[in-house]
Amino acid sequence: MIHLDTNYLIGLLVKASPEAAVVDGWLGAGQTLAASTIAWTEFLNGPVTLVEVTQAEAVIGGRIIPFGQPEAVMAADLFNKTGRRRGSRFDCLIAATAVLAHAEVATVNQADFTPFQAYGLKLATPPTTAQPPAAPPPVASS
Repeated sequence: MIHLDTNYLIGLLVKASPEAAVVDGWLGAGQTLAASTIAWTEFLNGPVTLVEVTQAEAVIGGRIIPFGQPEAVMAADLFNKTGRRRGSRFDCLIAATAVLAHAEVATVNQADFTPFQAYGLKLATPPTTAQPPAAPPPVASS
């Protein structure tokens, strides 16, 4: 499962954006997508229209992963172990939710999440695009 960060939720609504293309690739590969309640809240802060919210919710199949006590404990631990960076609080919440759900995080801001990899976070990588089949070797004439 891949948890989409807020920037992916926004980007998937922009026609021909890199994020939309990557999401299409994941869906084409049969990957399950979701979002943490934290990323979903950031997304809803918008501005977004009801149609855009409905579209994003359809892409993730309504899988909005809750944030509870275990996630809060892990997020605080991540915050303390990675230098107590004031701007990282929401990233800690998103990372903790993904780690406990055994999910990867898809984000445009990979550097913001890299410190959490030492504590079990996996960052999603874009799917590889299928390469066209190689041309058959030429037939030797005799």
